[in-house]
Amino acid sequence: MDLGLKGKKVILTGGSRGIGRATVELFAAEGADIAFCSRNADQVAEAAAAIARHGGKVFGDAFDMESGHDAYRAWLRAAADQLGGCDIFVPMISTSGAGATGDWHKSLDYDILGAVIGVEVLEEALAASGSGSIVLLASTAGLETFIVPQGYNALKGALIVYAGQLSQALGPKGIRVNCVSPGPIKFPGGNWEAIQGAMPELHDSTEAQFALGRWGGPEEVAPTVVFLASPASSFTTGTNVVIDGGYTKRVQF
Repeated sequence: MDLGLKGKKVILTGGSRGIGRATVELFAAEGADIAFCSRNADQVAEAAAAIARHGGKVFGDAFDMESGHDAYRAWLRAAADQLGGCDIFVPMISTSGAGATGDWHKSLDYDILGAVIGVEVLEEALAASGSGSIVLLASTAGLETFIVPQGYNALKGALIVYAGQLSQALGPKGIRVNCVSPGPIKFPGGNWEAIQGAMPELHDSTEAQFALGRWGGPEEVAPTVVFLASPASSFTTGTNVVIDGGYTKRVQF
């Protein structure tokens, strides 16, 4: 299936490992031009070299959200300049990747304002695209109670509300907005690998709750993100897609 992504300009934050890395790989394989960032310069360089083999333009840069909002705005503008515009925006920087899910201020800065500021900076370019698309990464932690009360959970829930409202506001400008909510995802170097060693009871009890009987991987989330972002999903906006192997137990109508 042709997703219509060849030559599309994608700006994605947090793309050097996990779901972000799997997503930039897939965008690049579909022929898109990619700008992405992450905190770790070595990981960024390795990822950029790997996806460059697909032949599209690649702008990979080390960036830390701790640099502040003005620096983030400057990075986004530089990314759009490097690509010559922006057709798709996927903010993935999160306190989950930073190991700071209990920090309310960082959860606001990373998970909420990372999206809000990105939309503010890139809205004009997305509207000019003619097929502008935004995909926000939430979490099933924002849909059901999960482990303990913390900033990450509450603000991922807020992000889903923001995405729905944003889809109505930006629809008249030709910009689609959708949300993807992964459940617990396991990959080398990720949170759940660390939890397996430090808190095996939590790891094993979580694993037991998947209806499919196993952990999911980043490569099982990325295709949905890329499809929702693509012109192949041109009439989809305002939705939240849960990808969790049956981990959440609510009934969604």
